[in-house]
Amino acid sequence: MTTKIRYKIRGGTPIIGNIQCLGAKNLATKVMLASMLGSTESTLWNMPYIGDVEITRKMIEMTGADVKFDRDDNSHFGKVTIDPRSISKAIVVLPDSATNRIPILLLSVLLQLFDEVEVPTITGDEIGKRKVDFHVEAIRMFNGEVEVGNNCFRARKNHKLSGTHFTLPYPSVGATETCLFLAVLADGMSVIKNIAMEPEIMHLISMLRCMGAVIFINPNRELIVHGVKQLKGVNFHVIGDRIEAVSWALLACTVRGSDITLQGINPELLGIFLSYLNMAGGRFEILSENSIRFYSEYNSVISPLVLETDVYPGFSTDWQQPFTVMLTQARGTSVVHETVYENRLGYTDMLNQLGADISIFHSCLGSSNCRYRGYYHPHSAIVKGKTELHALKEPIVVPDIRAGLAYLIAAVLAKGDTILDDADKLERGYGNIPQRLKNTTLEITREQ
Repeated sequence: MTTKIRYKIRGGTPIIGNIQCLGAKNLATKVMLASMLGSTESTLWNMPYIGDVEITRKMIEMTGADVKFDRDDNSHFGKVTIDPRSISKAIVVLPDSATNRIPILLLSVLLQLFDEVEVPTITGDEIGKRKVDFHVEAIRMFNGEVEVGNNCFRARKNHKLSGTHFTLPYPSVGATETCLFLAVLADGMSVIKNIAMEPEIMHLISMLRCMGAVIFINPNRELIVHGVKQLKGVNFHVIGDRIEAVSWALLACTVRGSDITLQGINPELLGIFLSYLNMAGGRFEILSENSIRFYSEYNSVISPLVLETDVYPGFSTDWQQPFTVMLTQARGTSVVHETVYENRLGYTDMLNQLGADISIFHSCLGSSNCRYRGYYHPHSAIVKGKTELHALKEPIVVPDIRAGLAYLIAAVLAKGDTILDDADKLERGYGNIPQRLKNTTLEITREQ
C-alpha cells in the first residue's frame, strides 16, 4: 500500500532561496528500461529519488534484474546500476501505483527478451485517455501479437521481431518510446514517422546509440532504425527536469516579491516557456549553463495572454497547470487551450473554490489545429484576473502530479494555511518537497 502523505502550507509570503532541480522524471524511468536491453551492466547518474523511479525499480526487479540505487541519506539524487544478465521472468505484476505508465513500455522491452510476456494494465492520472492503442498497434506492426485483458497486457512473438514501416497517428512520447524499444533489436530496418521529438526522447536516443543502436533522425519527424544483434551496457547522465524547473520558476514569478535560483537545469531545455514568460511579464536571469534565477517584484504586473499547449517544440502540456495559476494574477483575461489531453482542466474547479475566476469551454478557443475540435471535450478555459486567492478550511485532495503542483502554488498565494491530501501523488514527480525546498523560505510541513 502507498503511504498517504499530507502537506500543510502557510501562504501569503514571498518565497526566497535556492532549489536544486532533479534529474528528469520523464527520462529517468525510460533509461532504466533501456538498460534492460543491454548485455552488460549500465550505470545511470543524476537519477532522481522520486516515487516513479522507485515504482520502476520494483517492476524491473520482478524480472530478476539486479537494481541498486546508491545515494546519501540526505540526497535526492544518486546513481542507479542495473544488471540485466539475471533477468529470468517475463511476468510483471501491479506495483504500488496503478497510475504509473511504465508497464505499457515494459511490454515491448520484455518482448525483446522473451517469446511471451505479461504486464499489468494501467489507469493513468485523470487527465485524459492513455492511448495504449498506439502501443498495441506498434507491437503488431513489428510482428508481435497482443492480447488486452481486464488486468493485464499479454504479448507474444513467434521467433524475432521484424523491422517495419509505421506512422504514428499522433506524435505521442510514449508510443515513440515503444517503437524505439521494438526497433533497436528487430530484424531489419524500421521507419517510424510522426514521432515525438521532446528533449527526453532525444536523450533516450543518445543512450541507445551509446549502447550500440543505429538510429537516424530526419527533420520531418521520421526515425530510421537499423536493428542490431546486441546492445551493451553504458554509463549515462540524466538531464535536469525541465517540467520541475518551470514549476518553481512560475512559483517565483507568480508570488510577488519572490526570488528563486534554480540549479541543475540547462536554460536551453526551457525553450518556448521563456518566451511565454517574457510575454506575461515574468523575470529571469541566466546565471550559467546550469543555473537560472527567477524573480518578481511587489509592483510588477502579470500580463494576460493566449496559451496553447502542443507537442514539442510547442508549449508543454505539463507546464499548463502552474502557468494557469499565474494567469489568475494577471491584469486582464487570458485564454488557455489544451490540445494534448482532452480532460486536463478539471483541476480548475478547485482553483475557483480558492478564489479564481476560470470558465471551462468545450470549443477550441485558440488558433491551433486541435485534434479535439468538434468532439465536445472540456479543453479550453478563460481565466479572468486579477483574483485574490484564499485558503480553505477543508483539505484539498491532489488528483495528479501536475495539478498537485498547481495547488501548491495556489496555496502559497493564498493567505492562511492550506492542507494538501494525497501528496504522495505529488511526490511521484517532485520527491519530498518540504525537504527538497528547505533552502527556501517556503513554510511547509509533511505528515504521513
